[in-house]
Amino acid sequence: MLFDLPDHDALYQALVDRDDRFDGQAYVCVSSTGIFCRLTCPARKPKRENCQFFGSVGECLDAGFRPCKRCHPLRPMADADPAVATLLAALEERPEHRWSEADITRFGFDLSTVRRSFKRQFGMTFLEMARQRRLREGFVALSDGARVIDAQVDAQFESPSAFRAAFARLLGRPPGSLGREGLLLADWIATPLGDMIAVSSRTDLHLLEFVERKALRRELDQLQKAVKGDLGVGSAPPTEQIRAELAEFFAGRSARFQTPLAYHGSDFARAVWDQLRQIPAGQTRSYSQIAAEIGRPSATRAVARANGANQIALVVPCHRVIGADGALTGYGGGLWRKQRLLDIERQFRQAGNAASGQVLGRTSAGTRVLTAQ
Repeated sequence: MLFDLPDHDALYQALVDRDDRFDGQAYVCVSSTGIFCRLTCPARKPKRENCQFFGSVGECLDAGFRPCKRCHPLRPMADADPAVATLLAALEERPEHRWSEADITRFGFDLSTVRRSFKRQFGMTFLEMARQRRLREGFVALSDGARVIDAQVDAQFESPSAFRAAFARLLGRPPGSLGREGLLLADWIATPLGDMIAVSSRTDLHLLEFVERKALRRELDQLQKAVKGDLGVGSAPPTEQIRAELAEFFAGRSARFQTPLAYHGSDFARAVWDQLRQIPAGQTRSYSQIAAEIGRPSATRAVARANGANQIALVVPCHRVIGADGALTGYGGGLWRKQRLLDIERQFRQAGNAASGQVLGRTSAGTRVLTAQ
């Protein structure tokens, strides 16, 4: 967030006045409709008590709200923004570089425009994303057994304190407190659509998220609480299995994920996630269709919340859920990723592999639930 949000009363008055000074800086989430909007939205204004205000689209999506179809708070999409596309390509080419504002200026881009674009689409700035990319190098070094100081050097951080702080922001704990043993182990997986964090026990995958997803820290905190802090850094068999399956997926060879999963959610949420896994690659469903398929046709909003609470991305394919009108809807990993994933999966359908590429696995009855020992 680029500035501290005013208090609730000031933001509500800005909403009533359609004050464009807050456009792109603050969003209103309406609990009675499950929708979030720009403060300049032309729709009828909600009651004060039904409003929550957040400083980014990512926070709204993480809270389970859907974007308004009148004011389109997610537009323009990242893949339609030339500055975003150029900078992402540059980061991919030089991930170890300590990117600065001067680098962005040399590309000919306006700093404030780039900052707003990245914050709007990803919930973080380009420089934060680049710093996170370097953090991966340190994460991988620790996973391989390196000392903290050596991991810091590999990550090209300017000081031990900066490295510790960045690591703690990601995992909730400093690197020195994480060993290579634990009931759960966190590892880093690089993909063509960005880096992911996988958390596995020795038998099941518990979490798979893109590292910049705002909900990641909260999800990790919940997992650590479930195992009484017994979280380490390193690989486990389910992580290696999903790493291999993701490689096959992005290479266009298979959309079949058979890594065993451990769900963390209510019975209703698990039913939704199981139903998502029945959507063949290359096909999509609406929230209302999912609700009908699980026998709860009036629970469309609850389905949307469960969809947003999914913490096993791609394997539980919440990206295959779109609006009833065919439009893309909220995705915690970013709408640009959602579009890319659907584009990737279209090749499986075109090749006639939708049936064989269907994501299969244990149902909720056979999915493990981890409890602390």
